[in-house]
Amino acid sequence: MDEMEEELKCPVCGSFYREPIILPCSHNICLACARNILVQTPDAESPQSSRASGSGVSDYDYLDLDKMSLYSEADSGYGSYGGFVSAPTTPCQKSPNGVRVFPPTVPQPQQQHLLPHPGSLTPIPRNSCITCPQCHRSLILDDRGLRGFPKNRVLEGVVDRYQQSKAAALKCQLCEKSPKEATVMCEQCDVFYCDPCRLRCHPPRGPLAKHRLVPPAQGRISRRASPRKISTCTEHELENLSMYCVQCKMPVCYQCLEEGKHGTHEVKALGAMWKLHKGQLSQALNGLSDRATEAKEFLVQLKNMVQHIQENGVEFEACLVAQCDALIDALNRRKAQLLSQVNKEHEHKLKVVRDQISHCTVKLRQTTGLMEYCLEVIKENDPSGFLQISDALIRRVHMTESQWGKGTLTPRMTSDFDLTLDSGPLLQTIHQLDFVQMKVPAAPMLQLEECCTQNNSATLSWKQPPLSTIAVEGYILELDDGNGGPFREVYVGTETICTVDGLHFNSTYKSRVKAFNASGVGQYSKTLIMQTSEIAWFTFDPASAHPDIIFSNDNLTVTCNSYDDRVVLGNTAFSRGVHYWEMTVDRYDNHPDPAFGIARSDVLKDVMLGKDDKAWAMYVDNNRSWFMNNNSHTNRTDGGITKGATIGVLLDFTRGLLIFLVNDEQQGPVAFEGLEGAYYPAISLNRNVQVTLHTGLPIPDFYTPGEADPTGSVC
Repeated sequence: MDEMEEELKCPVCGSFYREPIILPCSHNICLACARNILVQTPDAESPQSSRASGSGVSDYDYLDLDKMSLYSEADSGYGSYGGFVSAPTTPCQKSPNGVRVFPPTVPQPQQQHLLPHPGSLTPIPRNSCITCPQCHRSLILDDRGLRGFPKNRVLEGVVDRYQQSKAAALKCQLCEKSPKEATVMCEQCDVFYCDPCRLRCHPPRGPLAKHRLVPPAQGRISRRASPRKISTCTEHELENLSMYCVQCKMPVCYQCLEEGKHGTHEVKALGAMWKLHKGQLSQALNGLSDRATEAKEFLVQLKNMVQHIQENGVEFEACLVAQCDALIDALNRRKAQLLSQVNKEHEHKLKVVRDQISHCTVKLRQTTGLMEYCLEVIKENDPSGFLQISDALIRRVHMTESQWGKGTLTPRMTSDFDLTLDSGPLLQTIHQLDFVQMKVPAAPMLQLEECCTQNNSATLSWKQPPLSTIAVEGYILELDDGNGGPFREVYVGTETICTVDGLHFNSTYKSRVKAFNASGVGQYSKTLIMQTSEIAWFTFDPASAHPDIIFSNDNLTVTCNSYDDRVVLGNTAFSRGVHYWEMTVDRYDNHPDPAFGIARSDVLKDVMLGKDDKAWAMYVDNNRSWFMNNNSHTNRTDGGITKGATIGVLLDFTRGLLIFLVNDEQQGPVAFEGLEGAYYPAISLNRNVQVTLHTGLPIPDFYTPGEADPTGSVC
């Protein structure tokens, strides 16, 4: 149960939760602590004006100057939110969780507005803001103030049971480091004090003189005896929670369904969802329990490694001593230095393993604490209270389980010593005798399950062999040219995964990787053969398109919102092979002349395709077409397009040709020849045209690779 104690303590005051409320981020905080960390936003009513009336003031208002005035350290944001809360100039103490606690000063009426007490009748200023002390998310409160947050009755019940199981003497809640035994409890403040803290923080003067101080044991009994409130709706305080809103993931009342925002949401019976979420939490705990069991076994393994390391260290030292004793006097002068290095390696290994034992022990303790807390929560019989926290607990359990993932339960150090004593040199080189402190890295292992190709890209992943302790400074990835040529470096760096783009389609590439460090370059991994896609699949590219282009249909359909021609490219470039794609005309109004073809990446995007020397295109209207490059119009051909027409583009790098088709018929002669380099599919159009791209198509049957005849027709 001790591991669970941290789950039951407020992150602000460091004490066990008292009247905990649930923030929208699923974290908990004491109601009194929530009052103390409220911050007023700029457009809220000024504190002076809110206190000027003097009405509704109770004894609790003065108490807040004598109790904890809570502001977190500078990195939490409480002390500087919006520039409206400044650090107090009075001396301060610190509570056990590091939050500053300010002792009382002489009560001054003008300061009473700073921190309204939970029992005060003074309303919270409008637009007050509260920031979660754990995740630092901020929230502007509505007119209900803190009453709008649900109370965590399940957590309150777990805290009560936990405290009842601890029979130790009650401690002062305001002592800084070593809490003293409490001597009194204030029934109004609900705080336990030792004598020094009572005199400093709860002086018997002014309104505090009316408070009733009782012995700590009596205060504990009164806390336990306080009746638990009936679960009611935060929106409609007179209604009991009876249903569960699936969309909002919260219990609701009948009035919420009739009048509130949940009227159109899916709701289910509270009892059914209570049982369902209990089952989900229990199922999640089973997985976490398995991880905890593995962690315990792993700790045993690590502790055994300590013994193995010690035994191997002793054995290594003995071997080293035997070798040194067999050498001449020059070797003896070096023996002490070599032993010192062995001892350092020995201590390093022990330190690494012990650190891992300590780290794993702490994580296991936290996991066990969460498990025990969840099991206590499951014992609760309050459905609505359980459902208020079940989702958050289920996420925490899954998150904690994921933290015991790959590598967590793997030793960081081997029990073997990677040191080699070279005893072969002659006597005249004995004074240079030393350990080989670093070796070249071993050959990396390609992770075949993570290596893949997509279109003309290849992704490769690798790792060092298990238990390899040799330092690695980086990796070198090499690929051939896809045509049986020599290997070339495509990546040098520290990452263990790399994606290579811009490869040739329908090509077979060989890849390999090696590691290097200060001692040199290691051996190559096994060679991996990868095949790029035979047929190109691609879409239009929003990143390189003109802003006026409109995309739809997963970037396969484009149109334009301008009357001027605008250019859009495909997201894949071609530089080898034979490729064919088509575009269908979905809309064709007012006889525009869209242009289809190929272009370089730096083509002009605000003019018709083919106007500059970066594009090769065919533009066509409803009657005829022309070829165009660098604003040169050639080969006028009769035959146009209408709605439903299909335009094909055939790009053959084996002969450097570009051919166009309209409705499966070749449009004119070969459009362009002598094409070399990398080209992107391209189109220009205005708002009167909409086209859809079709890729991954076979080469048309009429086209056979071969030489072009002098007339320009295709052989």
